[in-house]
Amino acid sequence: MPSHVSTTSILGLDAHRVIVECAVSPGLPKFCIVGLPDTAVQEARERVKSAMRTAELPFPRTHITVNLAPGDLKKTGTGFDLPIAIAILITMGDLPPIDPDVSMIIGELSLDGTLRPVPGSLSSAMLARDLGMKELILPHENVSEASLVPKLNILGASHLKEVVDHLARRALISPHSGKHLNEKPKKHDPMFLDLSGVRGQETAKRALEIAAAGGHNLLLEGPPGSGKTLLARSFSGILPPLDHNEALEVTRIHSVAGILPQQGLITARPFRSPHHTASGVSLIGGGSFPKPGEVSLAHRGILFLDEFPEFSRNVLENLRQPLEDGHVTVSRAQASVAFPARFVLLAAMNPCPCGYATDRERACICTPTQIVRYRKRLSGPLLDRIDLMIHVPRVPTEKLLAITPGEASHVVRARVIQAREKQHARLQPLQILTNAEMTSKHVQEMITIGDDAKLLLENAIEAYHLSARAYFRILKVARTIADLEGKPSVETEHIAESLRYRQLSPSP
Repeated sequence: MPSHVSTTSILGLDAHRVIVECAVSPGLPKFCIVGLPDTAVQEARERVKSAMRTAELPFPRTHITVNLAPGDLKKTGTGFDLPIAIAILITMGDLPPIDPDVSMIIGELSLDGTLRPVPGSLSSAMLARDLGMKELILPHENVSEASLVPKLNILGASHLKEVVDHLARRALISPHSGKHLNEKPKKHDPMFLDLSGVRGQETAKRALEIAAAGGHNLLLEGPPGSGKTLLARSFSGILPPLDHNEALEVTRIHSVAGILPQQGLITARPFRSPHHTASGVSLIGGGSFPKPGEVSLAHRGILFLDEFPEFSRNVLENLRQPLEDGHVTVSRAQASVAFPARFVLLAAMNPCPCGYATDRERACICTPTQIVRYRKRLSGPLLDRIDLMIHVPRVPTEKLLAITPGEASHVVRARVIQAREKQHARLQPLQILTNAEMTSKHVQEMITIGDDAKLLLENAIEAYHLSARAYFRILKVARTIADLEGKPSVETEHIAESLRYRQLSPSP
């Protein structure tokens, strides 16, 4: 009788149930795997054969057929190794049958039978729970992330023999307790700096606070050495911590990408800083079987693009959809998947190719044509999606040598958290978290603006020829400024400050 073992195949962020069926028939020794397996699944034949023989488990010297059902779903990855080995042993009568509606098994086998971790274990655990299963057997390294799913027994094993002994009821594996969830505070990352170490740049610091409070996109423009990268490295320190639902979202994305650290739940907001030579696929995601890119790995965190105009224009244009919608859709011949991409875009650029067009102390050597060509690398529709545009000038010498430190990050973060709490109370019925996520309809319904403030905004739109998108983004930034000040409505000074953050410095 053929055996049946439940496992999963990951497509996008979702796990899909796969039934591993195994049948043994008389004939010359042959090991066939059918059911749309990719190369990694096909190579499971050699891994399974070697692992079983090393573990001194009987491997049939006859015709073996393994079917991965449903047959129309493409199977990818190495997580099928362990369920295939278990299915063979059940078919040969060396293990009792297991109920595929009760237990799910995933894991990669090394040649000596050791279990290796597989990506997407959190998604697999969610699927097992949703299907009403009682237990999930997987490699020990994946236990931390899978244990984030409640109401499911997570059984971690280090070797094929442990799984066999458990299923044969010779030595049961104890369910994981999930005590790892009470994580200790992480040590300070030297990559990120405290805002108190930034001398001067009060306007830029204020813009960082507004961007953190409302989840707004920010572009820093200034000459080399003015502190743009320093400000960007300080931004993480003023962001509020991830709540539990956000942490699960972020953890799931990193799990599918195969870059999840072993501690399980990610509690720090992601900070992604790809080099300007990054391709469109690496930034947005993709591949034959789509994987998340940098915009998704930065979900609920920061995507820092240094030397912004040095990125390929075609690559940057890919950002328009995620900046507007908060997700990105990757379509390929095999599948079309959507990845979440709700991040804060933090970009930095020079005003011209040489970098000194706006520097009062050094002369620019660029021609007007070169400056225009440099700035045109950033399209109008892309810049229209950036809420705050700040010129970062050279820091005066007296401020640079000042002994008195500036305001510390934890002080600014406290104000940001208070503003986020006000937004949460107001926006909870809309199921969004920040002002930046509001649609134009939400803006009209949720933002109260006085007549004087409305008149100022209308005059600014006429004077600067702003788009409808810019109008709503100015209102959302003004609403964040009002939240930082604890004001119930948007007033004239909030609109005025929001408008000041809308234009880059003029070309010389």
